[in-house]
Amino acid sequence: MKKIGFLSFGHWTPSPQVQTRSAADTLLQSIELAVAAEQLGADGAYFRVHHFARQLASPFPLLAAIGAKTSRIEIGTAVIDMRYENPLYMAEDAGAADLIAGGRLQLGISRGSPEQVIDGWRHFGYQPAEGESDADMGRRHAELFLDLLRGEGFARPNPRPMFPNPPGLLRLEPYSEGLRERIWWGAGSNATAVWAAKLGMNLQSSTLKNDETGEAFHVQQAAQIRAYRAAWKEAGHAREPRVSVSRSIFALVDDRDRAYFGRDQENEDQIGFIDPNTRAIFGRSYAAEPDVLIEQLRQDNAIAEADTLLLTVPNQLGVAYNAHVLEAILTHVAPALGWR
Repeated sequence: MKKIGFLSFGHWTPSPQVQTRSAADTLLQSIELAVAAEQLGADGAYFRVHHFARQLASPFPLLAAIGAKTSRIEIGTAVIDMRYENPLYMAEDAGAADLIAGGRLQLGISRGSPEQVIDGWRHFGYQPAEGESDADMGRRHAELFLDLLRGEGFARPNPRPMFPNPPGLLRLEPYSEGLRERIWWGAGSNATAVWAAKLGMNLQSSTLKNDETGEAFHVQQAAQIRAYRAAWKEAGHAREPRVSVSRSIFALVDDRDRAYFGRDQENEDQIGFIDPNTRAIFGRSYAAEPDVLIEQLRQDNAIAEADTLLLTVPNQLGVAYNAHVLEAILTHVAPALGWR
């Protein structure tokens, strides 16, 4: 059985042809879609974070609002770019959102991806240390964030505080027990997947990764997952890890689906460069009648390796249509594959 959730990039644009014409539209519809997904029996509501873009950017107010409106569904990110984050402030925000949600937060973080602006993290007040790359900085921020989530005191208390302190060194508050085990790393390469395993983070593998062998995307991604699991076992962690993969999957069950996705041209892997030095492979989309779709998904090695599937949704088409997309997968596809 797999957990099935949705992943929204939260696009908005001031166009009469879309349902999300403002940031407010996207934020409020994200909450509505999470509520609808929970009612449909989906397992997760996840959101991508992009800065300097007409997309979702500040995740914690949104996650907290969804946590207050729902009771069961997992709420998460895929992913937060740690180059932009103050780990201490983030630990407080994450702790508060997780407490509001009753311990349902699943935070995906990463070193980041290509951006809208040049070195956007500099505008947030961060810069790599001497001899450090921006990716190194992101991983350093991530490691500090993980340390803070252990809940151990580290700050020396004021001898004359405004309010009484508990004994010993102080930690950040509010603190949410168990959140440390619900942090995921968005890995773009086999090496970073292994690094995440050693640190005890769950793994998020997206619809693109470094092209390391020239094989099909799903084959490379499955190998990445196996390398991650082997490193996890070698590290000796006590719990079982979780692994998610993201896919664009559309079951064509009515005329709307056929009009939007019936002629999808992205039915093969694509090769590109996410920066001048990194050749990447982008996974195909799936759009077909349910019986055809079921057979196609059976052949996806990485989906078979993962325990969680995140369905990327076209959020600009509105809540009602995206709820239909999720329901079609949960009803017509997931049972035949043994996911429900």
